[in-house]
This record gives sequence, C-alpha cells and structure tokens, in this order.
Amino acid sequence: MRQLNAHVIADQAKFNRFHGLILFWCALIIVFDGYDLAVAGVTMPSIMKDLGVNPTQAGFMASSALFGMMFGAIVLGTLADRIGRRWAISISIVLFSVFTAAAGLASDPMTFSAMRFLAGLGIGGVMPNVVAEMTEYAPRRMRATLVTLMFSGYAVGGMLAALLGKSIMQSLGWQSVYFVAAAPVVLIPFIFRSLPESMSFLLKQGRHEELKSIVARFDPGYLPASTDRFTLPDVDKSDNAPIHHLFSEGRGRSTVMFWVAMFMSLFMVYALSTWLTKLMANAGYSLGSALTFVLVLNFGAMIGAVGGGWLADRFNIKHVLIAMYLLAAISIVMLGQRLPTEVLFLTVGLAGASTIGTQIVTNAYAGQFYPMAVRSTGLGWALAVGRGGAILAPILIGVLVNMALPLEMNFTAIAIPAVIAAVAISMINHERSASEQPYLVIPEEAIGPHIEESPARA
Repeated sequence: MRQLNAHVIADQAKFNRFHGLILFWCALIIVFDGYDLAVAGVTMPSIMKDLGVNPTQAGFMASSALFGMMFGAIVLGTLADRIGRRWAISISIVLFSVFTAAAGLASDPMTFSAMRFLAGLGIGGVMPNVVAEMTEYAPRRMRATLVTLMFSGYAVGGMLAALLGKSIMQSLGWQSVYFVAAAPVVLIPFIFRSLPESMSFLLKQGRHEELKSIVARFDPGYLPASTDRFTLPDVDKSDNAPIHHLFSEGRGRSTVMFWVAMFMSLFMVYALSTWLTKLMANAGYSLGSALTFVLVLNFGAMIGAVGGGWLADRFNIKHVLIAMYLLAAISIVMLGQRLPTEVLFLTVGLAGASTIGTQIVTNAYAGQFYPMAVRSTGLGWALAVGRGGAILAPILIGVLVNMALPLEMNFTAIAIPAVIAAVAISMINHERSASEQPYLVIPEEAIGPHIEESPARA
C-alpha cells in the first residue's frame, strides 16, 4: 500500500495538456466575467443619456453589480468548499450571463440595478473559484505566471466590451452590448465536464478512484494501483469551519492586510473602469476616443498581469506587488495632467498595468497564501471585502464628477488607495504563506512513503 501526497505531486508536475486545458477554460470564463463587468463603464454615457440619470445616480447603478459581487464572492467562494468547485463555477456562469443580458431589457434605473445586482452574484462568485482551480493544479515553479496569464482574460473581456461598444452601440443601442453576454450559457456542460474537481474535496468525499485518474493526467509517470491511497498535509485537510483557518496558525494579521489591499486595489480598478470614459469625455475627447482609452487601459492590464506574474515567479511576489502599487499611484496622478497624446496613451496603459494588472497579481498571491482546503474561502472573503472598495468607487467618483472638480483632483482621489495598498502588502507575513511551507519542497523520492511497492512501479 502506498500513501501518496497529492499536493506534492501536483507541485512537482511538469506542465502538460491537462494544465493547458484548465488554463484555457479558466481564462475563457474570466474573459466572459471581464466582459460582463466592463459593459457598465463602456455603456454608462449612453445609459445616462437614454435613462436621464445624473453622475451620482449612475454611480449607484454601476455599484449594484459590485454589491452583488461582494455577496457572490462570500457565498459561492465558501460554498465551493462544500458542494464542489465545478458546481460553484457553473452556477456563477448562469447568474452573470443570464442577468447581464436581462439588464439590456431594463427601461428604468431600478430594474437595471436589480439585474446588475443578480449578475454581480455570479461575477463575484466565479473569481475566487477559478483562481483556486488554477492555483491548485498549476506546477509550483510557474504558478503565479499561470494564474496571472489566466486572469489576463479579464482585460481581454474589457477590450472586447469596448470594441463591441464602438462597433454596434451607435447602430443597435447600448442594450445590444448586454444581450451578447448570454452566449456563455451554452458552454456550461463543456466546462463542467472539462474542469477537474478540487483534490481536497474529492478526498473529503472519498472519491479516491476519481482522484487517481486526475493525478495520472497531470503526472503521466504515475501508474494507479488498487492499493494506492492519497493524503494531503494536515494544513490542507478541510473541516466544517474553513473560515476559522483564515485567522489561525499566524495568518490573522495577513488576512486583514489582504482585505485592506483588496479594498484599495478594487477601488482603483472600478473607479477607472466605470469613469475613465466619462472623465476623458469631460476633458474634451469624443466618445469614440474615450472608448479607445478603455482599450488601452485593458491592454496595459493584460501586459501588467502577465509581466507581474512572470516577475512574481522569479522574485518575491510580495516585493513585486509593492512596486506595482507604487507605480499605480504615480501613473494615475499623471492622468490628471495635460500630456501629449502619445504620452497620455502610454500613461493610460501603465495605469491599466499597475491597477487591473496588480489586482490580478494580488489574487495570485492570495491564492498561494492560503492552504488548498480553504483557498476558495480565503479568496472569496478577500474579494468580498474588496468589493466594498469596488462599490464605493463608482459612487464616490460619481459625486466628484457631479461637483465638476478639476480633472487632476478626480485622479488624485483614485491614486491615494494605491499607497495604502502598498503599505498593507508590506505588512503581510510572507513566512506564513502556504507556498513557503516545507511540505511543498519535498523531493520526488520522498513522495510516499511506500510501505509496499506496487507491481505497477516495480
């Protein structure tokens, strides 16, 4: 009989088709998620004109989805550790696809806000689960790169929303951009079948044969035997109180600091995502030009996410994040200045890289920090608290826009949270990260121990 450590085998596996398939589906889900989230910012000027709302009211309308995301991240992030990650992801996709499309049928602010709140449940619920999925199965040496590469789909979704907004909104109306969001529903059966279930969940359910099949896929050198039994380190074994583990074993202060960083980071992300188009239009740019800034912002986010993940796999991810948050503060302040067009586009790209891109790297850090059994819970709560910043941002910046303050004051208000986030990240106890624990570096020959060698390996 062999006792095999499933987590160590996953850590030391080489990237193959199995990992590529998870990356593909998780990235595609994030593209849909990013699209559904970005449509509010892309369509807001047209909605304000069509429904006759002022900037303050528009801020509340945009925040309705973010309010839903806060509940979705908590409920579906925690629920995934009980019902399985595939079910939680599938439920999330149904919610954000159906109700984003339904928002296109709204003819008044209240109905629009209600539909966006329900969509937000799914948008918020899917994020911690796909991060946990990719983090759990990614080889350790390239984990941050794969997670951030996956999350760059968020920026692709934002770019897709901006491109569709530019091409069809004027002829078909802002509603058409929302109707497109229903498409992902048809992919749910394929996603459910393709994504593997969480290893800790399978062990808790006693589904050992299914786990053997999964291990054989990410480690082709493993030949299953009937007597094989998998185990996880004690830190990765779940119980009925996963939230307790966010504050146990020296993780309490770091959990709070993750919450502060997420709050500030998402404040910046949603302030820019919601109001960049309107702020640039107020600065004298046409609607088409203002939408181009959204494209540049999301293109920069994609570069920042992938580049930040690459750096995080080669240097201390904590130090990389501090530098990225400080860059965010500088670039956002610069957006409020009168700059040559070429420099302005470059600055918008840097702002995207250091806000949306940095948020994606922060997600990767949180995913690595928590043990496998509470990873969805940890990410769900961090993102849920962060949604407070996401909810506040469109409202607060909407009030500032309504006050007709100078452009630089609006962008300074968006930049201040970056400095606070950098301080919060610096206070995280990196030594308590699950990625730093000794069991993750057990040499291959120690995987076992083997009480009796299987004939398949003899």
